[in-house]
Amino acid sequence: MNPKTPTWKLAALSVSLVFVSLSAFAADRKIFVANEDAGTVSVIDGATFKVTRHIAVGAGAHNVQVSPDGKLAWVTNNGAMKVTASGKGHSGAGHGAMAHAGEVWAIDTGTDAVVARVVVGKHPAHVVVSADSRWAYVTNGGENTVSVVDTASLKVVDTVPTGEYPHGIRLSPDGKHVYVANLKGNTVSVIDTESRQEIGRIPVGKGPAQVGFTPDGQLAFVSLSQEASVAVIDPASRKVIRQVSVGEVPIQLYATPDNRFLLVANQGSRKNPGNTVSVIDLASFSTQQIPVGSGAHGVVVGTDGRHAYVSNLYANSVSVIDVQTRRSVATVPVGAGPNGISVTP
Repeated sequence: MNPKTPTWKLAALSVSLVFVSLSAFAADRKIFVANEDAGTVSVIDGATFKVTRHIAVGAGAHNVQVSPDGKLAWVTNNGAMKVTASGKGHSGAGHGAMAHAGEVWAIDTGTDAVVARVVVGKHPAHVVVSADSRWAYVTNGGENTVSVVDTASLKVVDTVPTGEYPHGIRLSPDGKHVYVANLKGNTVSVIDTESRQEIGRIPVGKGPAQVGFTPDGQLAFVSLSQEASVAVIDPASRKVIRQVSVGEVPIQLYATPDNRFLLVANQGSRKNPGNTVSVIDLASFSTQQIPVGSGAHGVVVGTDGRHAYVSNLYANSVSVIDVQTRRSVATVPVGAGPNGISVTP
């Protein structure tokens, strides 16, 4: 550096470098959490880790997914809340809700208002949205199908048969395939997004709950809720290439943006709750445990990879994890029975 540089310029440069450093770790704007028992979605401010709003949505709100363009948060549920003779709302969540068609609702992420409702199949579980935000794919656990929703016309344009009780769902990074975890079928369905046909079914193990990919598309994963492990899938051969032991009843999983780690929420059972997130090193496949709240269920990593967010089903809270230090840095109370969780880009 030139020793003759004026002091004011050095100060300005220092401030600029600090700004760049902070920008590299910009806060996630909003975190959306589906509270199944409350029939609400909690909105968390990504800068303060405070709940700014609880949005009333359909009964048994199970999963939420923010579209890649960041404009809408899609929520699966069992339709509008029912009102009992006492005048109180009733969620209708549970096995009895499987008898009728469910819905997926869209929340405007700018206003936090529900702006659309689409009827899908019976007992919808998870939803995922294409990279161009044009198509939403919804697993219907009550009828073994995936609904394809046109997000422009707000209509179901196709229904694709899958294995038994489809639950978790993710798109491959190239957008060509949808992977579906068939919870009671012990398989993962592979759906071609162009033909909208199931083109393969991968045997994976007991109780597959959720699928995921590394951002580079080199590896796919599925949590095996009845085996306390994660199956690693080679997307090219569509075969399981290894299993990694994690905590009891693993549910959701999510890879970091740098393709280096996979975070797995270990829910356990209500009688024996899990309270950890397993971090799998994808180079060595060694694992590390991070303590979180009771009943760790959903997990998502923020867009810059700095924080991960975990919904704690039995604690009615969300844990905020610093990915670099592997520590929980905040606990946010949300609604009852938090399940799915998603972050704005």
